Parts: sequence; structure tokens; C-alpha cells
Amino acid sequence: MEKVRCEILGLSSSPSTGGAYAILLREIAGSRRLPIIIGAFEAQAIALEIEGIKPPRPLTHDLLKRVADNLGATVVEVIVDELKENTFYAKIILEVSGLTQDIDARPSDAIALAVRAEAPIYVAESVMEAASFIPTEEAAEEEYQETNFGKAQGSKKPQTKEARLAALQAKLREAIESEEYERAAKIRDDIKKLSSNN
Repeated sequence: MEKVRCEILGLSSSPSTGGAYAILLREIAGSRRLPIIIGAFEAQAIALEIEGIKPPRPLTHDLLKRVADNLGATVVEVIVDELKENTFYAKIILEVSGLTQDIDARPSDAIALAVRAEAPIYVAESVMEAASFIPTEEAAEEEYQETNFGKAQGSKKPQTKEARLAALQAKLREAIESEEYERAAKIRDDIKKLSSNN
């Protein structure tokens, strides 16, 4: 299978998909973009890891990474390898004791794990041909300026609205768990304000 190395370009909410999010993958050695619709939980898990925000308790993907580490498994790569009836399919490639294992997964879970394991993300060439697009020059320049997750400036502050919402939701959970209800109310108000700025 011919595969293309990709990186995460950004996350965005999509009102037309009932509160779901889209993750946008960018071809590293080219200009194609691949949008994949994912759930809010997975989007939050990806955004928190990219922003370096550690929740007080491990999320499902953190747990999966710890289990793999404790069993001596290494996440070699993840591959979005199929597109059937408008649904993407992925595989997590693990290496355990010199043996390679392919594990079927949803792309969102595979990418959330890849981010934690610092593993490369690939997309099958056939999937890129079927579902990717090439942005206009103007859109590509906007993407470059707006969806850098703060890495270019070394900023710790989330750059996208979705990443800021994910960070605030994590802080809200943390405040509630530590019974800091005044702080939680303020964070809740910040989330409402940010959510209504559409």
C-alpha cells in the first residue's frame, strides 16, 4: 500500500455535523489536505495533548498509551487506510517483542494515540486521492497564520477556538473535582462567552 506522511493542521467545529469536529490533516511533502469528522471527546483529547495540557486524571487515550508502554509495545505508526461509504478506517501499528501487530481503530482514536506516542501519521494514497483537497493560495496562507497551535511563537496559549474551549473544559473539570466552585463558575462563564462568539 502506498502511503503519505501527514501532520495535524488543525481542529474545527462543524455546525452542519451536529456538534462534531473535523480534524484537518496536511500532507507533509505536498499541498493536499484531508478533513476527517471526529467526535467531540476525541477532538478534546487531541487538542489537550497538542497544547500540552495534562488533565488531573488520565483520559482513555492516555490509559491506552500507558498500557502499551507497560506491556513493552511501541506505537510504530498509525495509518488511515480505507474509506468505505464515507467512513474512514485506520490501523494502529504496534511492535511488541520484535513482532508487528495491526490493530483496527477509528481514525480519531488512532490519531489521539499517535499524538501521545509521538508516532507518525500516514494516509493511504488511495484515501488521499478519494477525499483530499488542495486549498487555494489564499486559504493556505490563512491556514499557516491561524492554525499553528502556538508552536511557531513557542506560546503555551491555544491558538484555535476549539483548542481554547477544550482547555477551558479541562480546567472546569479540574475545578469541579477539587471542589473550587467559584473558579468553576468563572470558567463556565468563559466557556459560554467563547461558545457564543460565532
